[in-house]
Amino acid sequence: MSKFVDYLKTKQFYINLGAAIGSVIVIITIIFLSLGYYTRHGSGIPVPALVGTNIDQATALLDQQGFKYQIDSVYVADKAPGTIIIQDPDAGTNVKENRTIYLTVVKSLAPNVSLPDLTQDTYNTAVANIKNFGLKIGDTTYAHDIARDRVLQVKFAGQIITPGTKIPKGSRIDLVLGDGKGASEVIVPDLVGQDFDAAKFVISNSGLVLGTVDYGVITDSTKMVVESQVPAKGDSTNKVSIGTRINLKVVQKN
Repeated sequence: MSKFVDYLKTKQFYINLGAAIGSVIVIITIIFLSLGYYTRHGSGIPVPALVGTNIDQATALLDQQGFKYQIDSVYVADKAPGTIIIQDPDAGTNVKENRTIYLTVVKSLAPNVSLPDLTQDTYNTAVANIKNFGLKIGDTTYAHDIARDRVLQVKFAGQIITPGTKIPKGSRIDLVLGDGKGASEVIVPDLVGQDFDAAKFVISNSGLVLGTVDYGVITDSTKMVVESQVPAKGDSTNKVSIGTRINLKVVQKN
């Protein structure tokens, strides 16, 4: 043991130790430089800007610059088919030659979606459901129905379609809504013998309009009654269109 301790104190030991440390440093330096050269550390080719370009133009440019690429597709209603909307890595990133560039491109065919059940929905509810299914609102028309703005029919390309019908995502669909007026025709009310004020109330609530009023000899306006009406109940038809004018002749009740 004493000989080993004596050796550690000799000049030869320090020479050998320095040589060993120097060898390790040289080896590490060579490895580091070799790795840097092999991986081309700090160098590379900038990725071109591809978002917004056509896929054919983009792939031609990538081929020219020595890149590989992988393409995925997604449908976007407001983008032209074939347009690149996502690239990875981003434009300007320095990468090695032969690096794979991942592209997302807009495909031309929209996927089909099932029409939701919109019947009995109000207009605002229908709009929300339509947007949730990736569809768009087209024209709106009205038909007679007691509930205003309630969806009565759904049309696509001029044809009535039912819930569950498959149509392309992004399509515009037309709605037929209720106008709140009920049927287009109403029964002619029998107003003869009614007080004038009561007759006016019935006419208004029936969707009709008070026309001309022929007043007889009236001395007390609180006692006016309907003597006759045109059109009258029991004429050629018992129904008239909504908005028809009802003409009255009123007299003073005895």
